[in-house]
Amino acid sequence: MEKSEAIAYTMTGGSGLHSYSKNSNFQMKSIGAAKELINKSIAEKLDVNIFSSSNTLRLADLGCAAGPNTFAAVQNIIDALEIKCRSEGKISQPPEFQVFFNDQASNDFNQLFTTLPPERRYFASGVPGSFYGRLFPRASLHFVHASHSLQMLSTVPKEVTDRKSPAWNKGRIHYSNSTNEVVKAYEAQYAKDMENFLKARAEEIVQGGLLAFVIPGRPSGAPHSEAFGNRTAELLGSCLIDMVDKGKISSENVDSFNLPAYYASPQDVEAVVKRNGYFSIETIEHLPQQMPRSKEFASALRAGMGGTLKKQFGEEILDEFFDLLYKKFEENLSFIFESGKAISLFVLLKRIVTE
Repeated sequence: MEKSEAIAYTMTGGSGLHSYSKNSNFQMKSIGAAKELINKSIAEKLDVNIFSSSNTLRLADLGCAAGPNTFAAVQNIIDALEIKCRSEGKISQPPEFQVFFNDQASNDFNQLFTTLPPERRYFASGVPGSFYGRLFPRASLHFVHASHSLQMLSTVPKEVTDRKSPAWNKGRIHYSNSTNEVVKAYEAQYAKDMENFLKARAEEIVQGGLLAFVIPGRPSGAPHSEAFGNRTAELLGSCLIDMVDKGKISSENVDSFNLPAYYASPQDVEAVVKRNGYFSIETIEHLPQQMPRSKEFASALRAGMGGTLKKQFGEEILDEFFDLLYKKFEENLSFIFESGKAISLFVLLKRIVTE
């Protein structure tokens, strides 16, 4: 079995003030926006014959975090699958559902499983590990879903933290508005990660099965610097520089820190899928995105990044850092959202039948 060298970039667990479970409404909105596309995808693209012989339908949510968003996404999928099965009339009895919740081993699975919906209509299992490698037996899954997780790279490109490399990203924490060498390093890491992701899923998904994911991205032809995610990264970086100027952290510590995130365009997705060769592209659509409130967005970022910043810079800077970020969002969020090409991409792939 292949193993991934992925870094552990996990959400803040538990149910406390800064936890992901209390601060993920921004991501939940994308799940709601994708619901009709999930319904349409299953109604029009899924052949129930791929599982009718066993009458058990297995699906996975990759990058599930600690809830509650994953439960909403899974329920949307199961509702659509049940409607599909009834409409086909080919299955003698309702299918049983087995759901695999996946995230890094450091994810708070205790929080996840203690908050499972009590009236759920599926059997639940946890699968720890990076989705950039194999997680499941061959041809065992019928539907795979991921939301707001595939923008995270398996690792920061090595070149950007190497002082001897032309891609050394001194004074910045991301590829946005950086040198061409830094941008190319991030593009190459994204391509490598997605190739590994699709290779693993091609092994795990049955022929004719579906893979659906939602990612924050950028429109076709838009420069990296205009993507909403990248403009957000620039504000994060400016807050760290302010902390350097205040003597709270060192410039060397900032120079060695880069965000492992990439915001893909439809062309990026198309290119890697075509290279893989095991999936057909059924849909790539823009999802409507509402501008978040400054406090909501700053809290969501703390839930997602707090652990990483704590590891790099120490816990004592977190309150001041995120207060500073919130103030900058208050001043700039409307501008960076409206001018920053704020989109999410809904992508539906179908495992090609080769036999």
